[in-house]
Amino acid sequence: MKKNIALITDSTCDIPQNLLDQYKIEVVPLTIVWGEEQLRDGVDLEAEDFYQRLISDSVIPTTSQPTPQEMVQAYENAKKNGAEEVVIFTISSAMSGTHESAKKAAELVDIPVHVVDSKANSMSLGWQVLAAARAREKGGDVQAMISAADEARESMVYIISLDTLEYLHKGGRIGGASHFIGNLLNLKPQILVNHQSGEVEGGRRSRTRKKALVDLIDDFFTQVDTNKPMRIAVLHNAALEEAGQIKEQIKSEYHPEEIILSMVSPVLGVHTGPRAIAICGYTE
Repeated sequence: MKKNIALITDSTCDIPQNLLDQYKIEVVPLTIVWGEEQLRDGVDLEAEDFYQRLISDSVIPTTSQPTPQEMVQAYENAKKNGAEEVVIFTISSAMSGTHESAKKAAELVDIPVHVVDSKANSMSLGWQVLAAARAREKGGDVQAMISAADEARESMVYIISLDTLEYLHKGGRIGGASHFIGNLLNLKPQILVNHQSGEVEGGRRSRTRKKALVDLIDDFFTQVDTNKPMRIAVLHNAALEEAGQIKEQIKSEYHPEEIILSMVSPVLGVHTGPRAIAICGYTE
């Protein structure tokens, strides 16, 4: 008899709503703290509204992780809905305390909870969750779900082209990208996620936006095996037109198995700023 397994992730996953619904994936929101306001990512604050306000509001927002209590609530809801086990994938533990909250909460409920550190965020987390969901759909158990996600992560490439470093700088999230500071703030820098350490690192710098987006595509496809079936997401911080063009170019030149266009969640947008564009994907 197959066990009923709930699949949960956090709001940094950037999985489009139709796929969350299709695969019955539950999402626990992180919080945007904007002055006196506490806004739940994707619940009280939608991405479109967020980016508009980010440009015009002089107050710089910050972010906070879900509390263990909010995680407990998610686990208990899953149990109430018939789950016998829970698998939760979180944003990298090197980037957020969300993973820690999920682990603490797992000790407070009477249902087995498997907490997985995605070592990533955005659709790099999202693709791992979707791989797990698809394994579950084929009848896979918890181990099959986690293995499918691990496999996806092994070939995952995730590169972000920033329009500005201002927001990473303000948020103190420069980390391994620190060599960009100073006079380089006006260049168009790349950052990338290291899926071993789960940290953000600095990539190449481009002189113009146009060149930066050409470099983004070139650098991504240099790192993936284009002979294998590819699952790719093009992500944007309210730069739909450019992201849409990149998606169409990738479709016609590289023919991926699956391609998704998605807007980046406010929690991540706080750090990457308006008009960032990323490509994130893996091969099977």
